[in-house]
Parts: sequence; structure tokens; C-alpha cells
Amino acid sequence: MTLSKTLGLIFRTNSNSLPILVLGFFVICSSYTDLYAQKTKPRKKINVINRDSTGNDSNKISYERNIHEVVVTSQRKEANITDTRMGVQKLTGSEIQKVPALLGEIDVVKAIQLLPGVQSTSEGSSGFNVRGGGADQNLILLDNTNIYNASHMFGFFSVFNNDAVKSAELYKGNMPIKYGGRLSSLLDVELKDDAPEKVKGAGGIGLISSRLTLEGPLGDRTSWLVSGRRSYADVFLRMSSDPEKRKEYLYFYDFNAKVSHRLSMTDKIGLNLYNGRDRFISSFGDIGYGNFVASAFWNHVFSDKLFSRLSLNYTKYSYDLAWKVTDSRAEWQSDIQNLEARLDFTHAISDKLNLQYGATTTYHMFNPAMISRAGYPDFKMNKSYALEHNIYFGVEENLSKAISVNFGARLTAFRNMGKTLQYHYDTNYDVTGATEYGSGKIYHTYIRPEFRAGLVYKLNEWSSVKANFTHNTQFIQIANNSDSGSPLDLWFPASPNIKPQEANQYSVGYFRNFKNNAIETSVELYYKGMNNVIDFKDNAQILLNDKLDGDIRTGKGKSYGMEIMVKKNTGRLTGFINYTLAHTDRTIAGINNGKTYLAPNDKTHSINILGSYELSKKWDVSAEWVFSTGTPVTYPTGRMEINGEYYPIYSGKSEERKEPYHRMDISATYHPHKHPKRWYQGEWVFSVYNVYWHKNPWMTSFDQNTTDGYPQAKMTYLFGAIPSVTYNFKF
Repeated sequence: MTLSKTLGLIFRTNSNSLPILVLGFFVICSSYTDLYAQKTKPRKKINVINRDSTGNDSNKISYERNIHEVVVTSQRKEANITDTRMGVQKLTGSEIQKVPALLGEIDVVKAIQLLPGVQSTSEGSSGFNVRGGGADQNLILLDNTNIYNASHMFGFFSVFNNDAVKSAELYKGNMPIKYGGRLSSLLDVELKDDAPEKVKGAGGIGLISSRLTLEGPLGDRTSWLVSGRRSYADVFLRMSSDPEKRKEYLYFYDFNAKVSHRLSMTDKIGLNLYNGRDRFISSFGDIGYGNFVASAFWNHVFSDKLFSRLSLNYTKYSYDLAWKVTDSRAEWQSDIQNLEARLDFTHAISDKLNLQYGATTTYHMFNPAMISRAGYPDFKMNKSYALEHNIYFGVEENLSKAISVNFGARLTAFRNMGKTLQYHYDTNYDVTGATEYGSGKIYHTYIRPEFRAGLVYKLNEWSSVKANFTHNTQFIQIANNSDSGSPLDLWFPASPNIKPQEANQYSVGYFRNFKNNAIETSVELYYKGMNNVIDFKDNAQILLNDKLDGDIRTGKGKSYGMEIMVKKNTGRLTGFINYTLAHTDRTIAGINNGKTYLAPNDKTHSINILGSYELSKKWDVSAEWVFSTGTPVTYPTGRMEINGEYYPIYSGKSEERKEPYHRMDISATYHPHKHPKRWYQGEWVFSVYNVYWHKNPWMTSFDQNTTDGYPQAKMTYLFGAIPSVTYNFKF
């Protein structure tokens, strides 16, 4: 393998960055368009070949060092047939843009929720479940850096600004070996890194928010991107006739910035920054939550066979609440932080054999709660700390023209560390004592392996059979008994009282393309067995509980199902039809009397249909229809009276279901004729969410104190039909 071939593999990896104000000088050989920008003496023609996971040529770039023109072709059309990985779907920014959006906000996560095996956690939410896993079992990365909460507006929108997104790739189990720590999936979102020759931009003006993205060069070797978005519901509140309403605020914002610099043909460095936050201020109190992410990387080419990436990543998710209590004000603050250093190597032994190996060290900081109130002592829950060390080794090999394999292993050491107070419990979960550990003291260690393996057998040029196995381990999780998109996420680590969760997933599939790869079809079967899955005892206190370990119960779970996809990629009509048949349950001692019960995210049937049609050069139309079985719910089966008050009596857990969920969204995009003297291009997008106004159940409550003596069920739904209009532009 030549240096140019290795470079092709390099440039497909994720790019990171940090504050635009810092403007570092980082990055090897930029991206495709950055390669030819260096002004040097004319040299011979160079061919750069990208290889996919099977070793096949996926991208080819031909250029002259003295000619400012590059021709790039995308990955092989039959990549879904040849790739050894299963359960992998990739969406580009243009594909995401075709999905009709709630209030005109194009959303990466909403597009991901349409894929087979993926479920939304609740109506309108940007949380998602993959193959029976919880929302906290998904690893979400933004340019290689962890995002702990990817939602705005209590989950109705995600933190990803589509104008700045290059692609979003979802791995449903068999994630790349260099990543781990989650049981269900990896969502890898990559921002644009095109290194344009001149400044260009894109943006939009909508009913609830506006956005703007700018990118361009800085000299011959440096490229930059800045992107911002803000909602403005608070602007309309200023118009209210109610003086109190005019004092309220309701908004969210995002800011992305990245810069990359090519030091030489073998070295590239980059910086990345993301900051996003929600703020709600009213007469009752304030709430704010959001993410801050910063990262830096250095890519280096040792030879035509060996490439490395050194990165330093920092992420913080925090929230704060404030409310009035009689004559004073109380404030609550909480956060989780990570500081990560990782070193990754890609080693091309030959055209048929590629290796990946490296190591990662992460410092976790958990701050559950600190509450202060004037005139009263502060209430502080115990902070906790942990070190997580990983080493990994992976192999991708073409054994023959028909058979390709990948396999690998990770070894993780998760070490609990002080300063903290660790409680001890007996078999009845009663506290028997506590031990205080000093700052930096390692007091407990888990060592766990993870495994990945995949095989593809090509039946012919248009079809293949695949099989995958994964063993994943998860050391941190969320304490949250709600699926409604609450921002009050309390992350807590594995400890002497809580073992890490583990899962084995087995999957097989058949893949077949038609009409010269214009139509892709697939059928996948999977089975996932889980150990040490968590749930909370009845009436558990989730928030502000410094003895949360005593309310947690652990046991076994399983999830299995079938996923069918038909996708049309070319022509005036494009889109897909997905169907998922699935089952997920839990068996945990101390929950439901030890009997197996359906998991809260179990949905037997799911159907997602998306179609986009080009009516003319001026008009495009899109429509989506989603259907799913209602989620399990526990309803009261009786009631009891105590001193004139009625209290519900429950039988088995998750024995009932909500009504089935379904809705249709439509959109139409108008492209005006291009004006020869106009420096920008624009388009109008008209959309309707839930066009036939179906009242999908969001929450069901029961009024026990009724005049006729019978409890009365009340269903709450969030959205009727919601029209919107957005003006998008680019230059």
C-alpha cells in the first residue's frame, strides 16, 4: 500500500476542534480539497485511493499539485453489500434535509429515529432507543467527542445544527472497536470539513429559530467553520399584554466553531468547540441546561502504511435550577464532566489486511447536586470520580473475493476514585455503614473485556450474507424514571454496589441490491442478552438521594427482533420503507415480584415510510408516515381509601399498553429561479407536522377522587397539526 492510499483512509476519520478564538495551528493534510491547496512546484500526478472496511477502493481522487481542481466520487454503491459491519446506517446532510421537520427545524436525531431498530423515547423527543436499549445506552459523538444530552426544549429538538453537519452514522451494536462503554449503539455525527477555496455560507429563518453557518480558508493551509443557531420564543413573549409574561424567557442556542491547519504533508492539527444551552425563566423559577465540548487533535503519517491520531477531548453537561421558597431563593446545580486523552493507530499491512489499535484514558467527574439557599446550610450530595483506561486491537481482512472478516477486542479498567463517601448495604438494601475515601484514592476497580466480530460472504455482485457478534460493557448510566425528555439527567458510575452492565448481541442478515444498486434491501435478525441491567424499586426517590445505590435493583434482560428495509437511492422518487418486529423484557429480583415484565421501551411493531419526489425544477415534496405499537404502561387496577382519600392499587408491572402511535408529516420545498446577479440562493420550505391531527398519547393520569366513585383516566397529548414555514439560503 502506498502513502497516497494510506492518506485516503486517513481523511475519512472524524475531525475535532476547539475555540475559534484560540485559532490553533493543527491537522495533517486537511481533507480532500485541502490536499491540492499548497502552492509548490509542479509534481507528477498522484492518485489517492480510499479503502472501505473490506479493502476495496471506495473513493478516488486524482489531482496535479499545480492544478486547483479535484474530482471526488462517493463510496462504492455496493458498500452495503461488501461491508463486514451490520446494523450500520449513514445519512448525509442532504438526506436529513428531506425529512419533514417539527416547526421547520431539520433534525439529525429525528431522521435517525426513522431507521429500522430505532425508536423515539416519547412524542416529539430527540431521545432514542436502539434494539431494546435505554436512551443512556447510546454513545453520541460530535466530531469524536461525547455529548451527554443531545436535546433542546426538553427533547423536542436536538443539539445538531444540520447546516454544519456533514454526515451522521449509526452503529446498532457492532460499533468500531476503538469505541466502547455503551450497550446499544454509537451515533457518530461529523461536522463539515471541506476546506473551501472561498468563504461560503448557509442558513435559515424559521418560525421558532434562525441559524447561520460560515466556512472558508485562512491562507493556503488553514480552514475554519463557524455555526450558530438561536430560538426566539421569548421575542414573542415581549409582545404579550401580560406584564409578567413580558419578563419571561424561553430560548435555546447552539454555537459550533472549528479550525484545522496543515503543518505539512504528514501533519495536520485541529481545534473544535461546541457550546449549547437552554434557558427558561418565569415567575415560578429558572432552569438552564446544556453542553460544552472542546477538543484538539494531531494527525500524523509515519509511512505509507501507518497513520496515527492523538486527541484531547473535554465535555461537560450541566444544569441549574432556581426557585422561590417563601422569602428566599433556592438554587440547584449539577454536572458531569469528562477529560479524555486517546491515541489511535491505523496500520495497513497490505491491500487485504488492515489493523486498528490504540489506547484511551478518561477522567470522569460526577457532581449529582449542590443546593444553596440564603440563610440555610448548603445541601451537597457526594461527588464521585473515576478513571477509565482502555486498550484495543482490531483486524479487518479480505480472506478471498467472497469472504471478508473483522474482529477485535477492548480491555477496560474502570477505577472508582475519591474524594467521596461510599455507603455499604446489606442484603435488604439497608445502610450498614460508610467509608470516606480521600482525594485521589483508588478504592475499587472493574476490569472487563469487550469483543467484536463480523463476517460477510458475497453471494454475487448484488447480494451477501452477514453475521456479527458483539460483547459490550457499560460503566455509567442515567438515573431517570421518565421517558418524556427531562433534562434532569443524573449520571452515576458503576461502584462496589453497582456492577457494570453487559450485553451479548448476535445478528445475521441478508442484503440484496437491485437495478445497478439503485434499490437497497436488507433483512436482519438479532438477539441481545443483557446482564446487570438496572431498574428502580417502586416509589424510588431518583433526585436528591445520596443513598441512590440502595434504591437500585439489577437483573437480566433480553431483546430480539427482525428489521426489514427497502431503500431507493436514485431518480425523481427516493426514500425508504422500514419495518421492525421486536420484543424487549427484564427480569429483576425485587421488581414485579421477580416476574419477567416488558421493558418501558418495548414496541412490538414499527413502520417508517419516507418518500421524496421532485415535481419539477422548482418544487420538491416529501412525506413521512410512522406507526408503532404503544409502549407498556402500568395502570391501577383498584384503589383503597384512607381517611377519605383514595390511593391507587397496582398489580403487575407493564401489563397494559398505550394506544398505538401514528402520524403523517408532509413538506414542500420551492426553489425560485436563480437570478444571475444575485449572490445567494434561497428556497422556501412549507411543512405540516401530524397533518391529520391524530391525538397520540403522551401521558395518562388517573383522578381517584371522583364523584361517581370510579377512577377517571385522563390522556394528555402534545401536538395536533402544526404548520410551519422556513426560508433557507446559501451563498
